[in-house]
Amino acid sequence: MSIQSAISKLRSPVRDLVNAVTREGQELGGQNEADEKEVVGWIEKTSQGTLVNENNLKDLDALLVPKTYIATNYLTAADIALYGELHPFVAKLQPSEYYAVPSLTRYFDHIQSGAAVRASAASLNDAFKKISFDLDNAPQLERKAEPSKKKDKAPKPPVDSTSHKVSTPNAEESSTSTSTPSVEKQKEKKEKKKGAVSEAGGSKEGKKGGVAKTQPAEDAEPSPSMIDLRVGHIVDVVKHPDADGLYVEQIDLGEETGPRTVVSGLVNYIPIEQMRDKYLVAVCNLKPANMRGVKSFAMVLCATSKDGKDAGIELIQPPVGSKPGDRVYFEGSEYENATPLSQLNPKKKIFETVQPGFITLDTKEAAWVNPTTKSVHKIRTAKGVCVAPTLIGASLS
Repeated sequence: MSIQSAISKLRSPVRDLVNAVTREGQELGGQNEADEKEVVGWIEKTSQGTLVNENNLKDLDALLVPKTYIATNYLTAADIALYGELHPFVAKLQPSEYYAVPSLTRYFDHIQSGAAVRASAASLNDAFKKISFDLDNAPQLERKAEPSKKKDKAPKPPVDSTSHKVSTPNAEESSTSTSTPSVEKQKEKKEKKKGAVSEAGGSKEGKKGGVAKTQPAEDAEPSPSMIDLRVGHIVDVVKHPDADGLYVEQIDLGEETGPRTVVSGLVNYIPIEQMRDKYLVAVCNLKPANMRGVKSFAMVLCATSKDGKDAGIELIQPPVGSKPGDRVYFEGSEYENATPLSQLNPKKKIFETVQPGFITLDTKEAAWVNPTTKSVHKIRTAKGVCVAPTLIGASLS
């Protein structure tokens, strides 16, 4: 079956939306035979009415956790069809209900924010009005800690020397035995030992910068280590539907909830072709901001020429081999062992206070220069130092 035949089976308003987006110049087919088969399959599932209903939104949410798009790794007719079918259901959801399906909400908002979708929706008498989500008050997702690979060794039961049989002491005997310490006491000793190591200056892992060990107090003096920098990968980028100078990007930061929506004012400085599929450094703990109707959940770190924006803006690039979510930190024992704040308080002006020290060196390496001591702290990952492609002496923001 062809994609057009599959589209013809969609119910009227959804079919009209898919065709209208195509007329807007958006290519919605598969880029190869395998992708086209996937697109057709998902459109068929959508048209059958079994993929979207009030009872399976959580199942669909689980399906969308690792996905930016439903059928392929780029926008297709399957996404427009799914968005169209979801619209009447999502429009009725209360905040507590769409908070419960975060991946579905993220996917829906991403598709509806596309310029072609918005233009097409307007031409259909607002049958697919843009839905606003109150994400400021969304509850934080709980991250389940990975289970420890090390298993506590249970104390060996004593052996009866006369019969050579293993005897099992009762609970009271186990708790009072002096010959075999309990598991709880062993854990207590380990925790005390860890505490002593931490007070002495951190573990070997912490000194290497591979594992964060300490978190600065929120009311402490602003420090670059309070800023959560991570490697990101742009998996999709479009122009903002309501702002000529803004891009809306989907950036993979290695999170279970999928890519974050990020709005960047780079249209006039970096061509969209140079944004696609790029690896970059993102500031991940700024308070989400509404940018002309689109919520932005991070900031792209860029280098701006010392001669001004018109002289050039470039994305800061992580080392080759970096993966989404890799930790980016500042060299120096006082910084590389620290955990950033979960979210920067806008009233504290932490980023604004630290940012003037961000610069690219003569080597084009990104760094922070301590304004008091003039010490240089390069911005890096475990794989190497982050750089600007060509700019020297550029400011970073």
